[in-house]
Amino acid sequence: MKIGLVAGESSGDLLGAGLIRALKGYFPDATFEGIAGPEMVAAGCEQWESAESLTLFGLTEPLVHLPRLLRLRKHLVKCWTESPPDVFVGIDAPDFNLALEMKLRAKGIKTVHYVSPSVWAWRAGRIKTVKAAVDKILCILPFEESIYKDAGVDAIFVGHPKADSVPENQDMAAARKVLGLTADEVVAILPGSRASEVSMLGGTFIAAAKIILDMRESIQFVIPVAKPTLRPKIEAQVISSGFSEKLILLDGNSEQAMIAADVVLLASGTAALESALLEKPTIAAYRLGRVTYAIFKGLKLLKLSKFTLPNLLTKSPLVPEFIQNDVCPTGIADAVIKLLDDPDRRQFISDRFARLRNELALNTDQRAADAVISLLK
Repeated sequence: MKIGLVAGESSGDLLGAGLIRALKGYFPDATFEGIAGPEMVAAGCEQWESAESLTLFGLTEPLVHLPRLLRLRKHLVKCWTESPPDVFVGIDAPDFNLALEMKLRAKGIKTVHYVSPSVWAWRAGRIKTVKAAVDKILCILPFEESIYKDAGVDAIFVGHPKADSVPENQDMAAARKVLGLTADEVVAILPGSRASEVSMLGGTFIAAAKIILDMRESIQFVIPVAKPTLRPKIEAQVISSGFSEKLILLDGNSEQAMIAADVVLLASGTAALESALLEKPTIAAYRLGRVTYAIFKGLKLLKLSKFTLPNLLTKSPLVPEFIQNDVCPTGIADAVIKLLDDPDRRQFISDRFARLRNELALNTDQRAADAVISLLK
C-alpha cells in the first residue's frame, strides 16, 4: 500500500507523523511519500520536499512564491498520476492542498483532507471547493462535522491532537520552582510565534504588565520566546520597559510557563486553545496590519463575533478578547487584574476548560487512521 501526503507547517508535520504511525499499526509494509517535515520523516515518510516550503504568511508572501508553488503542484500531480497512491492525504495548507486534491481526484485517486479550512470564520465559499476536492474531510473541531455534512461532504470529527498531548494534571508549584519564580502571582505573556505578532502585540502586552505591576508588587511575568529569531526583538521591548527584573524570558517552554501562571495573556491562535486545555484563565488579543484588516473588513471576509477557539467551543465565552483598535494596555491590564482578583471565577473557568479537554481528547491519530482506512475499504 502506498499513501501520498502533503503537510504544511510544523503542526501539519506532527499530525502527519501521528497518522503514519497509526496506519503502520494496520499496514506495517505501507510506504509513505510526499512533502513532509522532520517528524513525518522520522515516522517513515519519504520526503520529496520539506513542509517548510509551504509555510507562507500574510497576503503578499504567497503571491511572491506563487510560480514556485504552481510548479511544485504540477510536479506532484505528474508523479502521482504516473504512480498513483492508494490514497492521498493533504494535511492543512488548504490553499495548496485543495487544488492538488481536486486534480488528483479527477485522476481517480482517493483524497482526504485533514484539518478543515476555517470556512465557519471566513471565506465560507471554500466549502464548495472542499466538496469538489475530497472524498473525506477529517475535522479537529466538533462543530465542523455538521457544517460539512449539511453541505454534502463526507466528514468526521477525529478530536483535537492538542487535547491528547497536554498533561491532565498540572503542578503549578513545581512549574514555578523549575522556572525560578518566587512571586505570589504569575502572569504568562505569549506575544506570538511570528515577528509581525511580536511587533504588533509585544510592546502593548509589556505596557499592560507595567500597569499591573504598579497596582500589585508581588507579581512576576514570564515570557516564553517561541523562536530564537524573536528573542532580540522581545529583549528590546523588555529592556525599554524599565522593569526587566520582573519580566523573565524563557527559550521556548511555553507549556511550563502557562502551567506556572495564574493568568495567561497571549496572541490569539493555537496557543489560546493550548492554554484552555491546560485549564488556564486566559486573555487573548490580536492585531492585523491596517491594510490587511481594511481588506478583510471591506470584503466582509470576517464573519465571527468571537475569534478565539476556546470561545467557539464553549456555550458562554470565557476568554476576554481584544482585537485591532481595542488592543490597548489599559483595557488588557484591567482584564488581567479582574481575573487575578477573582479566584472563584478562575476556578470556574478552569473547571469548564477541563471538561473541554475531555470533549476533544479522542485519540486523534487513531481516529484519523481509521477514517482513512474506511475510505480505502
